Amino acid sequence: MVIMEEQVQDVEAAKEAGPQDPEAQVAEAKEEQPLDELATLRQELEESRAKEAEYLDGWQRARAELSNARKRFQREREQSYANARADVLVRLLPTVDDFERAFATLPENLSSLTWIEGMMLIQRKLQLLLEQAGVTPIEATDQEFDPFMHEAVTHEPSETVPAGHVIAELQKGYEMGDRVLRPSVVRVSSGPLSKPGPAVPEADQEATTDDEEA
Repeated sequence: MVIMEEQVQDVEAAKEAGPQDPEAQVAEAKEEQPLDELATLRQELEESRAKEAEYLDGWQRARAELSNARKRFQREREQSYANARADVLVRLLPTVDDFERAFATLPENLSSLTWIEGMMLIQRKLQLLLEQAGVTPIEATDQEFDPFMHEAVTHEPSETVPAGHVIAELQKGYEMGDRVLRPSVVRVSSGPLSKPGPAVPEADQEATTDDEEA
């Protein structure tokens, strides 16, 4: 009997309280949320943006490094090719020298021989090969001596060639663009010989000595 009386009292209390509004329940739930939840979300957003900027910067750096590595590899490959080509051309130059020396001393009565014409044809092909590769002779005779372009074997006096200029070329030099394949071997002028001054008579010498002593 006591239990039934308690249940009746609970029912009556519920009736007095009336039905609970659902919107009121939602509002009450929202009020119960922690106040720092918004601050937490903002912090997480800032952290995500910082990571995004860090990843973007790393990607841009990696891309720039890859681009620079490709350019450096391309330059090194082109330089290696240029060095290899220059080395081959330098090895051909002594052969070109031999042809030029041989034909410079060739008697005229032999120049019409068939085998001589064949040798001349080979020489022209070699010269054409050098021209196609951009190889040109270095100007030397009467030019001012340039240690980057010329190699001096003698310095000798000259009455016609100014001092520091090339008197004659002993071996032709070649360049390819701004690169010297082989410097010209040259003789360089040291200028005219110094001429002795006029002879001074002995009497004048004594007078000059007396004046100096006075």
